[in-house]
Amino acid sequence: MAQLHAMKLAQRVQVMKPSSTLAVTALVKKMTAEGHKVIGFGAGEPDFDTPQHIKDAVTEALSKGLTKYEPVNGTPAALKAVAQYMEPRLGRNLGPENVLISCGGKHSLYLAFMALVEPGDEVIIPAPYWVSYPEQARLCGATVVEVPGSVDNDFKITPEQLEKAITPRSKVLIINSPSNPNGTMYSPAELKALAEVVLRHPQLIVFADDIYERLVYGAEPFVSWSSLHPDLFERTVTFNCLSKSYAMTGWRVGFTVAEPKLIKAMAGLQGQMTSNITSFVYPAIVAALTGPQDEVEKMRQSFDQRGQLMHRLFSAIPGVKCCKPTGAFYVFPDISAHFGKTDPAGKKLETAADFAESLLSHAQVAVVPGEDFAGPNHVRASFATSNQNIEQGLEKLARFVEQLR
Repeated sequence: MAQLHAMKLAQRVQVMKPSSTLAVTALVKKMTAEGHKVIGFGAGEPDFDTPQHIKDAVTEALSKGLTKYEPVNGTPAALKAVAQYMEPRLGRNLGPENVLISCGGKHSLYLAFMALVEPGDEVIIPAPYWVSYPEQARLCGATVVEVPGSVDNDFKITPEQLEKAITPRSKVLIINSPSNPNGTMYSPAELKALAEVVLRHPQLIVFADDIYERLVYGAEPFVSWSSLHPDLFERTVTFNCLSKSYAMTGWRVGFTVAEPKLIKAMAGLQGQMTSNITSFVYPAIVAALTGPQDEVEKMRQSFDQRGQLMHRLFSAIPGVKCCKPTGAFYVFPDISAHFGKTDPAGKKLETAADFAESLLSHAQVAVVPGEDFAGPNHVRASFATSNQNIEQGLEKLARFVEQLR
């Protein structure tokens, strides 16, 4: 029998990190299936069901036989719905040529990276950040430039920090507000100050990740990046999706709004990768964006109340520093005061990963360690779960911290 040669993987996948958020979610599901009573704060998805009128749109589409190929960009009705939804947010008229519908916000972002970023380019990412930003940038051969935010400033970077990070090789700046993993957002004035810096550097393109724009709490309103100045639209790629606001994470619907030249290039890539998204989901996009919005508001109000509860309980734990959430459904507490201590089994906790692993083992509470978010002193906890889970989980976490020596 002839000897088989070992299959050599490409370098790009050998250096790519797996998603820590998905890994924690999978571990919680596995432990639950094995009979463990785990309280999971890891999942970045609403615990609500998709609103019924959206599901009904798919049922009707299937009954009508809408199961064939559709245009790569999206159906005319869905493109129109997205354009009309985004127009007031971006402050300009949009047409179907400005929109591409893809398989989730993550896919939308990847297509934009592939269409714009080349080896040698620099991608500026305020830190902490969502775990997929740097990995997608590196898959394009780009250099990631991290600009660190501070827990004392709600993790927001300053104009001076941004100016210092920009070089002739800078190609993309990522703005995610409200933020994953921070649960905080920039005020309109803070965004305008950053925009003034960007306007001085015409080579810089901004990726505006707006997927949490409907989940905002407090007095400050959401403002989309490209609406800040008339010259910013042609230098901005705006991403949104139905996953978070409409409780549709598994539906995989994301969309990009940008100049037609970029949309055409991204559609070309998508045509070679996935073609259209699932055909009978297109009517659900129309139903979501043009139909009743009361369920979205109910979810937002619930998240607001849950976030306040989780923030209060985390802040009451000695040695934990936690920003008040103003958007999305996460808190990102600093737990580094407990580094160097030993857990009930005698293991010394040196990192956030050690803390999260020990917490899961001894208290059956799951959080995501902050290392992959560029927040090594932090853990991420999602409050997209019930008040009961938040209260029970934080009580267990507080008892766990008390046991550290």
